[in-house]
Amino acid sequence: MTVKHVIRRPGESEGVVLRGKPMGFLVTGEDTRHTSMFDWTIPAGFATGRHVHRVQEETFYMLEGECEWHVGDEVVRATPGTFLFIPSGVAHNITNVSEKPARVLMTVSPPGHEHYFEELAKLTASGPPDARAISALRARFDTDQLSALTTRA
Repeated sequence: MTVKHVIRRPGESEGVVLRGKPMGFLVTGEDTRHTSMFDWTIPAGFATGRHVHRVQEETFYMLEGECEWHVGDEVVRATPGTFLFIPSGVAHNITNVSEKPARVLMTVSPPGHEHYFEELAKLTASGPPDARAISALRARFDTDQLSALTTRA
């Protein structure tokens, strides 16, 4: 792979729509050997459910809104400017606790998690997917689901 610089101006990033909200792919495994970065708009009431990654490390930087993370045994109420680093092996979940969409910059290392989001967008395009399909998808992408994916919306 030949690595070159990447510049994405507003509106230029590719991505997917998850639960009616955009997730822009800022840098992916097509661009780098080390990390993926996403501009993720999280719908009001959305929750990932508690999960853990065996290999992947994640960072989150809160841009807009208010989310609650459970990271290990700690609860973090994140507002704009909050940064979280979650190493592999640490159980966590993310919940948008507000009535408005939230927005975060998210990195996942190593890269490739963009393919998870592409498949997730297809699975959820016509409504809530089968729990077994989500479980199988997550297992293929380094994610052990520890509790149900839940949402108020």
